[in-house]
Amino acid sequence: MTLIHMAPGRSAPVLGPTPNQVESLACYLSRGGYRSDVGPAELLARAEAVDLRGHGGAGFPTAVKLRAVRDGVGTPVVVANGEEGEPGSVKDRWLLRARPHLVLDGLIRAARITGADRAYVYLSDAAAERGVRAALAERDPGLPVYVVRTEPAYVAGEESAVVRCIDGGPALPKAKPPRVFEHGVGGAPTLVSNVETLARLALLALPVPSAGGSGAGGSALLTLSGTAGAAVLTERQFGVTLRQLAVIQGTFDPSAVLMGGLFGGLLPPDALDLPLDRTRLAEGGTGLGCGAIRFLAPDECPVSVAADAVDYLSVESSRQCGVCVSGTRALRDTLVALADGRCDADGVVKLARWAQGLPGRGACGLLDAAARLAGTLLAGFPHLVEAQRRSPCPVCAATPPDAGRRLRVPVPVPATDTSRPSRSTPACVG
Repeated sequence: MTLIHMAPGRSAPVLGPTPNQVESLACYLSRGGYRSDVGPAELLARAEAVDLRGHGGAGFPTAVKLRAVRDGVGTPVVVANGEEGEPGSVKDRWLLRARPHLVLDGLIRAARITGADRAYVYLSDAAAERGVRAALAERDPGLPVYVVRTEPAYVAGEESAVVRCIDGGPALPKAKPPRVFEHGVGGAPTLVSNVETLARLALLALPVPSAGGSGAGGSALLTLSGTAGAAVLTERQFGVTLRQLAVIQGTFDPSAVLMGGLFGGLLPPDALDLPLDRTRLAEGGTGLGCGAIRFLAPDECPVSVAADAVDYLSVESSRQCGVCVSGTRALRDTLVALADGRCDADGVVKLARWAQGLPGRGACGLLDAAARLAGTLLAGFPHLVEAQRRSPCPVCAATPPDAGRRLRVPVPVPATDTSRPSRSTPACVG
């Protein structure tokens, strides 16, 4: 079960005032949604002014992406990317289930900024698909919006895989260049944007101050998980520390932190005072990624978690790149040997070499994530690695790799919102 946690007295513009309910069109309109007061040029300027960045993983400046697609050759296409491949993240599926109008509003505004003549919502979750289709049936978006559903996979949300699937092919990454902003869906310049990013773009169009307009760029949806407490979906302002987030999730003395889904690697306990800040996290050798953070309990072993995470990545490899297949397999087998107390000094040397040499050699970020997991384990937990090289770990023996099943987090299920506006009562809270 995943709980939704609202910070008392703090703004949560994307979660909204009623995150446990599906937001109806009536509610969204009553909160200022779909208003036409703000034109494309002004909205683009607002996105740049607040330094709105992508919330799917890379954190690229949204205004830069919008301009690149707008200025490309041909009529652009825009895509809301809701395929959530990270096993520890639930925010995108929740957002499409609970607040589909907010995402569609942002998608339509992105189309206006870029001059796109059609849009797509790309996802793999059946409940999210139903929510989006119901929202489209409630209100004409003003341009063709197509819903494309794929099978869930770690690599299916990579932007070139998104384009490839929409064009009728498999949801697998392609070699670059060209990038999708140059040559995407049907050969057109294409914006592929995470659904949370588009939600925040829509919030920037609200009156300021408003329920979200002034804080759209200053917070992030986070999926917090760990064995010491229930998983939590929350929205927090940048600047909160990892230690404070651990307390919210219920892990009071973490032995390690698995950051940014699987892409941010493992952090030792002395990193818990790092703030949720993109620059500070990068300086600490990690990143926010998709906002999924797992806190390891005091009795959990980082070696076991690293082995399980890389096992998951090995299973999820698209098998297109030989270096990815062989690299993830070698990393997994060596980490499993380390967990079993069978890894010699040469194995540790190989892990270090692979952690340095493998990133950037695959068509997508999967191999990079596996290499970073190994590298951050060696860098952050050297004494633990040396101890486990010499003797088996009972915790690792009790929790062998299982293709990342322990890392998966269930999506909160919002209740249907049946409220309607009337003259005597307000339509919605907030």
